[in-house]
Amino acid sequence: QVRLVESGGGLVQPGDSLRLSCAASGLTFSMYAMGWFRQAPGKEREFVAAISMNSDNRYFGDSVKGRITISKNKNMNTVTLQMSRMGPEDTAIYYCALDQGTGTTMRLMTRTEGFWGQGTQVTVPS
Repeated sequence: QVRLVESGGGLVQPGDSLRLSCAASGLTFSMYAMGWFRQAPGKEREFVAAISMNSDNRYFGDSVKGRITISKNKNMNTVTLQMSRMGPEDTAIYYCALDQGTGTTMRLMTRTEGFWGQGTQVTVPS
């Protein structure tokens, strides 16, 4: 009964920043990582960022590194993603994801692995 609920999606003006949050509930394990993927229409799913809930380790996608910040509140089982200098290329459905372990291999997880939120639409007009 693991559930991930995303919030913060919507319309973002070019050049502005995005702030997404994800809250997890129903967990039956203690070692896990949480993060974000995104998928634009007609494009493959892309890893954005993840953070270990048991350490300070953070992981970032190659294509978006440099303008990504991810933080956590372990006591509340929440993570927050911040992206700066948003542009039309960032338009996508953003999915929160959770996986057991340290997070080192989370960037490789498929839709059949771990746990996924329902996604939130982020649109940046041109």
